Amino acid sequence: MSRLGDAVRLSVGTFSALRVPPPRRVDRPTAGIAVVLAPLAVVPVGLLVAIVAWAGRELGLPALVTGALAIGAGAWATRGFHLDGLADTADALASSYDRERALTVARTGDVGPAGAATLVLVLLAQAASAGTIAGRWSWGPAAVGVLWCLARAGASVGLRRGVPAARRDGMGATFAGSVPVAALAVVWLAALAVGAGVTALTDASILQGVVAVAATLLVVLLLVRHVVHRLGGIVGDAIGASVEVALAALLVGFAAVTP
Repeated sequence: MSRLGDAVRLSVGTFSALRVPPPRRVDRPTAGIAVVLAPLAVVPVGLLVAIVAWAGRELGLPALVTGALAIGAGAWATRGFHLDGLADTADALASSYDRERALTVARTGDVGPAGAATLVLVLLAQAASAGTIAGRWSWGPAAVGVLWCLARAGASVGLRRGVPAARRDGMGATFAGSVPVAALAVVWLAALAVGAGVTALTDASILQGVVAVAATLLVVLLLVRHVVHRLGGIVGDAIGASVEVALAALLVGFAAVTP
């Protein structure tokens, strides 16, 4: 129970801005549990995202504005942590074919042209898709909140066993390799079930939701593969990028669901 309690606190404190007591210990097994619990640890933030989406729709705001406010609420409640990782990862991958140079760019944290462009494109996809989902169905705002939480499963992909850390310091080194492959499979099987459940509330085929989640997993796997190839391993920024890319893929996928 002590390890589980530490993992819950670590998960909430890492994946949201909610104030929780610090964990008593942070080792690899605790980190692995924390990553697996991430979609559940952020449920309060997901609720906030859903409420903002619902309010925007009920106020008659344009779909894009509603989606932007909902996504902005999620970013605010996570300190923009994952968005920062997305920008840094984009800049690192675009900077140079030299591994050390790319790692240095990722570490500096300054947003360059590649990072800025990536942020704009990903946020636009998230906001437009979230607004579409919120306005399409009566339960749409709730679906946006659920998908926002579900996207945290993206973190488990780059932190699975067998994926090395690119450097010995930072979050990536602490969490790298902490998620057993069996736990990764459980997380994404659960994600597939949630995706099917979301589409079951519509007249659409459940298969569409399953395909949207499976496609998201494939996109994140490809991103992690590219990061490891370029940087020699995973870095903390790439975990944030995985979460944001997963969110964009999920929202776009479910916005495309049709009866």
